[in-house]
Amino acid sequence: MSYNLLKGKKGIIFGALNDKSIAWKIAERAHEEGARFVLSNTPVAIRFGELDKLAEATGSTVIEADATSMKDLNILFEKSMELMGGKIDFILHSIGMSMNVRKGKTYDDLDYEYLKKTIDISAISFHKVLQTARKLDAINEWGSVVALSYVAAQRTLYRYNDMADAKAMLESIARSFGYIYGRDKKIRVNTVSQSPTPTTAGSAVAGFDGLIDFTERMSPLGNATAEECADYCITLFSDLTKKVTMQNLFHDGGFSSMGMSLRAMNMYNKSLEMTIED
Repeated sequence: MSYNLLKGKKGIIFGALNDKSIAWKIAERAHEEGARFVLSNTPVAIRFGELDKLAEATGSTVIEADATSMKDLNILFEKSMELMGGKIDFILHSIGMSMNVRKGKTYDDLDYEYLKKTIDISAISFHKVLQTARKLDAINEWGSVVALSYVAAQRTLYRYNDMADAKAMLESIARSFGYIYGRDKKIRVNTVSQSPTPTTAGSAVAGFDGLIDFTERMSPLGNATAEECADYCITLFSDLTKKVTMQNLFHDGGFSSMGMSLRAMNMYNKSLEMTIED
């Protein structure tokens, strides 16, 4: 159901790859709520993904850009403002990648060149997006910027590895830039800490199915889906949340507030009994 929450608003959505992407779902919902936007990803992701399909369905334009490149970001923002006839109202940052995770490197045996890339792609790119937008005065007053995060920024989760460091930095950037952008331009900057979600990238991580099952058992409301995350982000882009900024907002069915649930304890006890019998 559409409520026209984003009628007349314009934005840039980073990171959609295919219909499993959270950014893809957010783009679909933004379109349903009346927004116009540019879709952006790296040339490689555009080549191997299905972004043209999403652009056609939402009446959007695809502009390739490497979010770690200041040159690419400048071109992206300038083209976007030209296409949409002025400043934009919202930005979604849904960008993250770790070669250490992909290569199966453990946290106590990181490849530091990979680590630099993890931080640059997954966190510093967010600062670069914000800094470029600010220098170009690209966002209207009371605009909204949202980046997707994860609870591993606060808690240690097995195998999440150096991405946890990147998410912690991402959230810090949102707070620090949120103060400056809010003070000077009334622009909101927040992160959304989403439940583990079976995207193309996430599903490739070893043990991901076990993590999904564990968090589902731990969360009183169950895991939040990509579609539900999209609904939540739409409210953050809308005028309904004009005074929400510098926050890390947990959208995880309550997982972040849990210590142990009955369902998880029952499964643990069952596994323990089986181990003792063996």
